[in-house]
Amino acid sequence: MNAVMIKLANRLKSAKPSPTLALNAKAKALAAKGADVVSFAAGEPDFDTPVHIKEAIKAALDTGFTKYTATGGIPELKAAIVDKLKVENKLDYTPEQILVSVGAKHSLYNIFQALLSPGDEVIIFSPYWVSYPDMVRLADGVPVIVETSAHNNWAPDPAQLRKALTPRTRAVILNSPSNPTGGVYSKETLLAIADAVRGHDCLLVSDDIYERLLYVEGGFHNIANVAPDLAPRTVVVNGFSKAYAMTGLRLGYAAGPKELIAGMQMVQDQSTSNATSVIQKAAVTALKGPQEPLFAMVKEYHKRRDVMADGLSRIAGVKCPRPEGAFYCFADVGELIGKTYKGQTITGSLKLSEALLEDFLLAAVPGEPFGAEGYLRFSFATSQAIIEKGLARLAEFTSKVS
Repeated sequence: MNAVMIKLANRLKSAKPSPTLALNAKAKALAAKGADVVSFAAGEPDFDTPVHIKEAIKAALDTGFTKYTATGGIPELKAAIVDKLKVENKLDYTPEQILVSVGAKHSLYNIFQALLSPGDEVIIFSPYWVSYPDMVRLADGVPVIVETSAHNNWAPDPAQLRKALTPRTRAVILNSPSNPTGGVYSKETLLAIADAVRGHDCLLVSDDIYERLLYVEGGFHNIANVAPDLAPRTVVVNGFSKAYAMTGLRLGYAAGPKELIAGMQMVQDQSTSNATSVIQKAAVTALKGPQEPLFAMVKEYHKRRDVMADGLSRIAGVKCPRPEGAFYCFADVGELIGKTYKGQTITGSLKLSEALLEDFLLAAVPGEPFGAEGYLRFSFATSQAIIEKGLARLAEFTSKVS
């Protein structure tokens, strides 16, 4: 039988596999073979989905709610999202401005597929979530990276943003609290961004997936809150994975201009159609039901953050301020780069990450795919005991570096 040569689309040449998913898969494969792996790789709560949410899934199954729904989401869930955005975020939307998708990631993908034409630009602040640039490229767009610095708590420089804006800029992505840094944009930072983009015809994509995971006073704010005049060209993306420990259940949503939401729904009509019916019912319960499990998770994350950030900072060659949100510590390991381990030079964060996993069974994600070489991302969405075990392994590694 003759082999068939499959020629893949050119757009795939610019996309790369997710390093976080790849590292997590490698760590799980080692664990499956019996290795005592400590994984700080996955951005996934270790808590179980709250009982009342799981009961809502069972009830939906028992009543036969297993058929197709409208592509954009069941009316009950859209109404609950509208209420949530009104009460919690002080943002006014109608059901026609809501699209329910298969995770917040899917919502973001839909945005760029609906918005971008070949050569259109999207401004992304680094460090960035690894999927942003590839999502833009898969829509034939051009990612334009604007660097930020830990010295300024990862706040974008308005002057650099203005320099990056061009007539081809179609969108600017904002992610606060941030994956990977855990940084939270202050009102002042958001106002400065708003001032920079006024006068430019571009969309503001506010990725708010970590909004409930905050460890600072003052509550959550996105750019539509602090600059209401920009709300008509802001699309808010959120979901249920992080706050409600529903990662595998895959449900997210976008709220924004009707024309954009309609375009996104057209994309979704021809790809996934509706998100899973019974999970939509569970999401209604998540939004309208008891919030105490969420508060308990955040309280525990807060404790773990302190243990991990303080522990990392005590290790030679590692610097890590306490993140203000999400569940990641983004540690500066620049002092370790260029040093020697087992006779080999540590050439970058990827090599450092590989050595930690192979020799110390410790999984931490390299900073390079996030646009921040010289950093490692450590997730503290795991128990304090596991955090302390992992910190001990990292300290053992650094003791062998010369």
